Amino acid sequence: MVFSVRHSRLLLASAGIALIAGQAQAQMQTPGTAPAQGPDAPRTTAPAADPQGDAPIVPDAEFDKALPPLSGDLDAPLEPMPADTKAPATTAPATTPAADAAAQQPITPGTLPPPPAVDPALAQPLEPLSTFNTEPLRSVADVKDEDAPDIRYTNEVRGLDPLGLTDEFNSLSALREGKGKADNATQVAARGREDEQLAVRLMKSLGYYDATAISTVETLSGSEQKIKAIVSATPGQQYKLGTITVKADPTTPPDLVRRELPLRTGDPIEALRVQGAEANVSLKLPQQGYPFVKVGERDILLDEQTARGDYTLPVDTGPRSSFGVLRTEGEPVFDLKHLNVFPRFDEGELYDNRKADDLREALVATGLFNGVGVQPVRTGTILPDGTEQVDLIIRQSRGPAKSLSGGAGFQTGQGVTVEGTFTNRNRFPPEGALILGAIAGTQQQGLSATFRRQNAGKRDRTVTLVASALRANYDAFEAFTGTLSGRISYDSTPIWQKKFTYAYGFELVGTNESVFDFAENDRVRRTYGVLALPGQVQFDTSDNLLNPTRGYRLKLSLSPETSVQGAVRPYGRSLIEGTAYYPVSDSLVIAGRVRAGSIFGIARDDIAPSRRYYGGGGGSVRGYGFQRLGPLEPESSLVPGDEDRDEVKDLRPIGGRSLNEFSIEARYRFGNFGIVPFIDGGNTYESTLPNGSDLRFGAGIGGRFYTNFGPMRVDVATPLNPRPGDAKVALYISIGQAF
Repeated sequence: MVFSVRHSRLLLASAGIALIAGQAQAQMQTPGTAPAQGPDAPRTTAPAADPQGDAPIVPDAEFDKALPPLSGDLDAPLEPMPADTKAPATTAPATTPAADAAAQQPITPGTLPPPPAVDPALAQPLEPLSTFNTEPLRSVADVKDEDAPDIRYTNEVRGLDPLGLTDEFNSLSALREGKGKADNATQVAARGREDEQLAVRLMKSLGYYDATAISTVETLSGSEQKIKAIVSATPGQQYKLGTITVKADPTTPPDLVRRELPLRTGDPIEALRVQGAEANVSLKLPQQGYPFVKVGERDILLDEQTARGDYTLPVDTGPRSSFGVLRTEGEPVFDLKHLNVFPRFDEGELYDNRKADDLREALVATGLFNGVGVQPVRTGTILPDGTEQVDLIIRQSRGPAKSLSGGAGFQTGQGVTVEGTFTNRNRFPPEGALILGAIAGTQQQGLSATFRRQNAGKRDRTVTLVASALRANYDAFEAFTGTLSGRISYDSTPIWQKKFTYAYGFELVGTNESVFDFAENDRVRRTYGVLALPGQVQFDTSDNLLNPTRGYRLKLSLSPETSVQGAVRPYGRSLIEGTAYYPVSDSLVIAGRVRAGSIFGIARDDIAPSRRYYGGGGGSVRGYGFQRLGPLEPESSLVPGDEDRDEVKDLRPIGGRSLNEFSIEARYRFGNFGIVPFIDGGNTYESTLPNGSDLRFGAGIGGRFYTNFGPMRVDVATPLNPRPGDAKVALYISIGQAF
């Protein structure tokens, strides 16, 4: 049928062309008879009448019969249209001179019809505006204090529970976000359409690429304004990985990229799984010598018949590289000599971006930079092992070097302590800090000045010189002490926690203290001079400096000392301590501590009281006052009638030459908070070695608030076998775990 209509149109067009051509030929054969046209043409003849103007319209049947027969052959040539010899010649109509002259005459007044009569209502004056209601229409958004014309709805999602997507859908749902209220049903339907798309996106993220969803709105019976919006999800089939192809240059080892892309044939094509696998390539290759790796755009070709997707990933690995030298640009906080103290890698070592990140973190930890960046750059130098040398550019931006800090704490028996510190971290470059400190408390007051150089010739090695003056007034002693000390230490830091650390140094101490004189049966003041060479080593396998949850620590301290008080008396101080941490679960850690100390080579009464061993307090046996455990003054020292000291509780500790302590805690954490029940035990003794007798126990419970710089601790404890005069309850507030 289409082809026949096409032929008909061609034949009709041919006939039209033939007719026009015939008319043109007739006019050319009769020159001078064609009517003139245009504005200058003479208008002397009357218009000729149309001979067919009154003829009836040819019926369709007669018109169709006059058409030539059509052929169904598309390739047949077009037949010529026969000329119509009976058609009369057409001429253009002509106008008469009379009609033309009449058209040029001006309008004569009175010849037009009269205008219509004016409506009397239009002649009346307008009504004043005050008679009209000028209050504008209000929309739903204009209603503030009145009940808005809204509707209530409930919503439900179906089909996502088996996929485990209901919770995620509800957290992102537009219907849920509307909280069951809308202006009208159209708004509810629009939110439903948004949730349709959300449901499809979530299902596709799990590999259901044929997923569909539809939302419907139902009116609940019994309520005209209560409707229910339902989103029904249909996941369809889940697509899984087919062939996995990685397009990358050769690597060392050869399967490096594929090994670090943890995808397997048959795995569901889940968005998070695929993105995580590609991120793993970007993470692991720079750790194995490829710092310039770039992961391209993945291509997954899905097959509906097999529900498989062939996965292709282009990876530009870049050259296999080794560490070169450091360069620097920007504001020079450190020169290259000091910068080369920080790296934990050697030149020529296979590149590992973890070590480059460690370098940047160590620079940040100095606190002297406003911003610092470490970026690898290619050099084009090929080393003998085939790797390319990569230099590290360190971009420095100077930051403020001065800071103020402070802290406060409270312990029963020690009172309130407030400390403040002013630090200029780069007063003596590089990293030579000047620290001025002050301490003010109910039982101690003092000032100190400290010079500290960090990363002194070696990363995390610190040289410290301290000059201080302190007044301490405790139950055990009252002392005015001046100290000059120096220390070299190799310490752990939050960036690099080391298994083995050490410290050694010297102390020059001059102190005037109150001491109990057994010969006089009373306290007297004596002045001591002490020279000490303290040293310490520690082995640490714990997982965190401030809040360990697994591992153990062993620490040994040894200090040869000489006490000068009338005579020179050399002696030694030793202390050994071990702590262990065992995670029972993710939220519960059992922590334990044991400690033992000994002073040998000198009588107790020849040792300055401030350098003896004491027990009790927040870092010792909780439940007992600070330094309250151990030998006390004899009761004979009490003077009858002395209103200030006529009770046993006023017997003051005099310290000992040895101690032993242990503690066990159950650290239960929930979120940023924790509860810690604990039990402590221990004592101090006059003997050189602890004998384990007369142990005193304390128990209690603590609260923890965990911050990014460590836990804040509040412990409440009570002595289980108190002596006369021991308090019933002790409170400790500080920062950090007890051990």
